[in-house]
Amino acid sequence: MEKSLISLILNRKSVRSFTDKPVSEDDLVLLLKAGMAAPSARNLQPWMFVVVTNRQILKKLAERLPYAKMLYEAQAAIIVCGNLSKAGDSPEGYWVQDCSAASQNILLAAEAIGLGAVWTGVFPRAERMNVVSEELNLPDHVIPLNVIPIGYPKGEHSPKDKFKKENIRKDSW
Repeated sequence: MEKSLISLILNRKSVRSFTDKPVSEDDLVLLLKAGMAAPSARNLQPWMFVVVTNRQILKKLAERLPYAKMLYEAQAAIIVCGNLSKAGDSPEGYWVQDCSAASQNILLAAEAIGLGAVWTGVFPRAERMNVVSEELNLPDHVIPLNVIPIGYPKGEHSPKDKFKKENIRKDSW
């Protein structure tokens, strides 16, 4: 079931409770394609995606990450990382912005195909970055930005209306 782009954006929601129905490899590949379709500064694409479907790894991450307990129920997770060896001519480049755009594409794609997902923050919290790096055996030049638990939503989830005029500066408002 496809939705119009604006409807999709306005109806995206953070899903933190999942059924035990597996997420297909085809759906995970589609989410990764959506992530890789994101814009990136100078088209460097300094991202690396780690797909986790192993129940033991999901459980270890859930145990050790304070705001990712939904990994106990999630059937998969995509960890969006910055690959500093591809980040450009400065130590950091624009990997955070590029990987954030990729993450948003993944979240929107999940919504579009009927999956639930939520962004759980890792970077810049050293203790969280260390957990993810240790559990996934990431090399030093790969920095985890977030963990996105993925699955079929359990129960009803509603989007939040986040539009607030006070967050806008415009001459006539």
